[in-house]
Order: sequence, then structure tokens, then C-alpha cells
Amino acid sequence: MTDANTARIALVTGGGTGIGRAIAEALLKNGYTVVISGRRADILQTAAEELAAQTGGTARAFAADVGDPQSVATLFQAITDDFGRLDLLVNNAGMGLPAVPMEDITFEQWNAIVAANLTGAFLCTQQAMKLMKAQTPRGGRIINNGSISASTPRPLSAPYTATKHAVAGLTKSTALDGRPFDIACGQIDIGNASTEMTSRMSGGVLQANGETASEPTIPAHLVADAVLYMAGLPLSANVLTMTVMATQMPYVGRG
Repeated sequence: MTDANTARIALVTGGGTGIGRAIAEALLKNGYTVVISGRRADILQTAAEELAAQTGGTARAFAADVGDPQSVATLFQAITDDFGRLDLLVNNAGMGLPAVPMEDITFEQWNAIVAANLTGAFLCTQQAMKLMKAQTPRGGRIINNGSISASTPRPLSAPYTATKHAVAGLTKSTALDGRPFDIACGQIDIGNASTEMTSRMSGGVLQANGETASEPTIPAHLVADAVLYMAGLPLSANVLTMTVMATQMPYVGRG
């Protein structure tokens, strides 16, 4: 078990690739011990080994399906057993769909996105709240990946947009309910960070006017820097919402 006085413990869901991996790297470089979780054990383990080698920090991989209550409970029990506490949870895991008319979205697709983007954030938050209330010293911080779609949708994106709007409500409820227990919760809304998930941006993305246009992106490490700032605040201060986006992306006015 790690001495709480010598290490800050962070969990980054969806931490094996993309934005999650960039966040994990930034945290490791700044003294955190980081647990990365995701569904693909092989990718996670490779990422943890590479991150530890790059940063000299302690990175652990733990395969988990955030949409499954038992899997999440097992993940948090492992964190409790190994470290005895959790200082930071980054709810980053999620998924999307290609642009699909609402009437063509299957029930299975809807359920999969709700499980990954919303239920997963709730289940991890629930377990984190439980641990953060009980640990000594008490408290911690939760940061949710909200996305630009938490406030403004893209065309043909109903499931993703609905879940990200819901995450905004979860963020506010968590901030309120965590207040008496020194648990801060904030949300980062990301616009076009450059990852595998956004690689299609350069080839063209459907716009609200029906046209297809390429969109600018920003490096994922800029998002990680913003998360690092949020995480570094004392628990007496909180960034409730932050938007980090490519300046030229069509967001304000969506065009």
C-alpha cells in the first residue's frame, strides 16, 4: 500500500490511447501514480509499460468495462487494496458512432453509447465518492470528459450528444453532493483534439448546413495540460467547466 503522504493516486479511464493516454502521461510527469483502465488488456499493459519508461513514474494497467457495475467495483477494490486511496478520477472513457440518422440507430447502439459515456462515468464516480469520503485525508477530485457536444450537437449524433449533455448534469450533481466531503468535480469540454478518434476531421466532417468540411485540430497534450491545471488546484477551488478547442473549429455558431 502506498503512503498517502508521498504519492497522489489517479485513475484515468480510457487511459490506454488518445486523450486518456496524454492525460496519464502528464500526470505521471507531475508526480502522480496513475492507474489506467480500459477494456483491452493488451493495449493497456503496453501503454502502462511505455508510459512508465517515458516518465520514470509508476503506471498500472487494469482492464475494466466501465459500463459493468461488477467490473467497476473490482477495479476500485484493486485501487483500495494497492494504494488505500484515490486523489483524482478522470472519467475519460467513451465511444461514439458515425453520423447516422436518428431513425437508423439501433437499440443496441444506443445502449452501448449510454453504457460507455454515461453509465460508466456514474459508476466510477459512485465508487470514487465512496472511497474519497472514507479515506484519510478525506476528499479528492473528479474530472469528467464532457466534449463540445455537452452543449452543442453535431448533425446526426443523438446518442453521443444525449450522453454528453447528461454528463454535464452528473458533473454538477457530483460537485454539489461532494461539497460537504471535500470532493471537487469539474468538467473539461474538448473540441477537436488530435487523436485516432478525430483523424477523420482532416478528411471532412458533416456540418450543420449539410456541407462536408475539414476541421482544424489541436494536440492532445494541450488537453492534458488543462486537466493538469484543474487537478493541481487545492480542493478549496474548482474549475466547474472548461472548454479547450481548436480556435478555428466551427463551434461558436457551429459554422
